Amino acid sequence: MAELETGIRPHHTPEANREKHRVALTSLLAAVLLTSTKLGIGYWTNSLGILSEAAHSGLDLVAAGITLWAVRVSSKPPDQRHTYGHGKIENLSALAETLLLLLTCVWIFWEASHRLFLGKSVEVEANVWAFLTVLLSIAVDVSRSRALKRAADKYHSEALQADALHFSTDIWSSMVVFGGLVLVLVADLTGLAWLQKADSVAAAGVALIVVWVSIRLGRQSIDNLLDSVPVGLREQVARAARVPGVEQVRNVRVRRSGPDFFTDVTLAVAHSTDFAEAHRLADASEAAVRGVLPGADVVVHLEPVTAPGEDPVALIRLVATQHGLGAHSIRIYEHGGSRSVELHLEVAGHLSLEEGHRQVTAFEKALRREMPPVARIVTHIEPAGQSIAIRPADPGLENRVLHLLQEWLEANRISGRPHEVQVRFQGEQTDVSFHCALEPGISIEEAHALSERLEIHLRNRLPNLGRVVIHAEPPEER
Repeated sequence: MAELETGIRPHHTPEANREKHRVALTSLLAAVLLTSTKLGIGYWTNSLGILSEAAHSGLDLVAAGITLWAVRVSSKPPDQRHTYGHGKIENLSALAETLLLLLTCVWIFWEASHRLFLGKSVEVEANVWAFLTVLLSIAVDVSRSRALKRAADKYHSEALQADALHFSTDIWSSMVVFGGLVLVLVADLTGLAWLQKADSVAAAGVALIVVWVSIRLGRQSIDNLLDSVPVGLREQVARAARVPGVEQVRNVRVRRSGPDFFTDVTLAVAHSTDFAEAHRLADASEAAVRGVLPGADVVVHLEPVTAPGEDPVALIRLVATQHGLGAHSIRIYEHGGSRSVELHLEVAGHLSLEEGHRQVTAFEKALRREMPPVARIVTHIEPAGQSIAIRPADPGLENRVLHLLQEWLEANRISGRPHEVQVRFQGEQTDVSFHCALEPGISIEEAHALSERLEIHLRNRLPNLGRVVIHAEPPEER
């Protein structure tokens, strides 16, 4: 994850920050020019349309100043208090611009209503300067909206996008005002007094456009502040994250902070997946998510699950090991589409029954989650193996045991060779362990049954026999 290692994301490189600052500053200067020009010409001509445009541009000036500030602050790297960076400043600035636009609309509607319905008489002078001002506004707005839109799309900057939206709406509103001035000029030439109202109607039209744009921009800003994401984006990320080898995508979270996306993905992989393969899957999933959200900060969490065909006994032992337990004598019973599991669990002997039972209960919950459907789990709790004081037996006893084994094998006409016989005394009992080479072609079940018969033979011939451990092996392993 190069972005995390360097601390610099693609949208916050020095080159990107310089370009965003330059575009924002140029827009601020353009807003100063338009506001001052429209204000002067509007008062000179008494055109409410131009004055409304001046107010609109005045708010564009404030908005451009907010945008410049927001772009500078949002480019700061993450710190201890703002671990996700400062990108939300751009969302806040866009929301502030929305509120300023709505305030402008209130004033325009108030003034237009007085001129249209309350008899306020104002003579509008549709002279060449008024038309030149509107045409200048359209030319500047076209240039700035395009430059801002390019930078906003390139760097996914909501602050620049809001500024671009301001300038683009100025184009349409200026055209409405231009039409209003044309009708006023027609009124002066034809004597149709009712056309004098066209300027106020044009101003109300400007306000309606601004209200519509403001609501759209405000909703987008609020959605981003509340970490809303576009419809379908989460599903798109989930599909990309499920690269070959991933069993399931369990959770996907996406949030946006200014131009940056942050994505948390939880993937389920088979228990048998080794560490190197798991790391490869995480890298592949991370790269796939960045294919959907370029430059995103992606965190991938892996969880082990049972894959189809995976050995359930191996899974049980793995889950037990994860909980610090030893599992043996595992039996799995299938019935009616569900499973019952019976097993022995080795727990540290120094624990109390309550502590040991708590540990076993946690294991059972994990097993039910990882190996569904398990209807019933029965565990026999026993202390883990401990070092016990023992003493070796004399060689004569070991020879006797070896003789008993060979005698039984010959009597039953079984090809086998016992060796490495060890006999130890544990208190009043005698423990025996030995290796026995058997035919390599016999099955595990046959070898186990033979070992049990050997053990019974020894117990019948040796008094106080305790533990018997028999290691069956093929001859070539000697």
